[in-house]
Amino acid sequence: MAKDVIVALDFPGRTEALGFLDLFESEKPYVKIGMELFYREGPDMVKEITMRGHRVFLDLKLHDIPNTVAGAVRSLGQLDVDMINLHAGGGIQMMQAAAGALDAFSHRRPLLIAVTVLTSLDESLLTRELLISQPLEETVLHYAQNAKIAGLDGVVCSPLEAKGVHDALGRGFVTVTPGIRFADARKGDQQRVSTPAEARVLGSDYIVVGRPVTQAEDPVEAYRRCVSDFVNP
Repeated sequence: MAKDVIVALDFPGRTEALGFLDLFESEKPYVKIGMELFYREGPDMVKEITMRGHRVFLDLKLHDIPNTVAGAVRSLGQLDVDMINLHAGGGIQMMQAAAGALDAFSHRRPLLIAVTVLTSLDESLLTRELLISQPLEETVLHYAQNAKIAGLDGVVCSPLEAKGVHDALGRGFVTVTPGIRFADARKGDQQRVSTPAEARVLGSDYIVVGRPVTQAEDPVEAYRRCVSDFVNP
């Protein structure tokens, strides 16, 4: 599978997001639209960005009863995006319902992936606050196995777990890995992080990069650095 860098458009509104994309004259980065931007600007924001030629990962982390999530996936599938996600914590039945809702989009079916354990969490928090007593890596792998059983295309995990997921579930099962930082950058609110080069070695298929690019002094150069380190070493 070809590797790619996904830039997180974590901006408060349309003006900021499009202003950022206007910086890219010769590239069309794969972008992630998350809750902040989508909840403010809605589906029209997605349509405008796809019409500009960008591939879109719509990161809304769906998590509800199976019927509700299936309906949401049917609606989002009409936005011509390339990737949609949901929370693996919703269970196999919920994930199966979501996967089934994409059957109508066989001509332009987005990837459907499951969030395992957020990269802002660590093992001590899982034990202390969520009462999950299994090691973090085992929890991520179990959620990934459930996602594959349900018919999903892959998972969101940290780069540190990507190799274990591929070893157990095959190279064709996609790993999308946030928590990417340059070696000279701060971790911020992330716990399980790696550099773009480390993520490549660990087997990530896609890396999601936000602040190291969007808040860089030269965002285009920072994006190119990610591509150089991860895609074209």
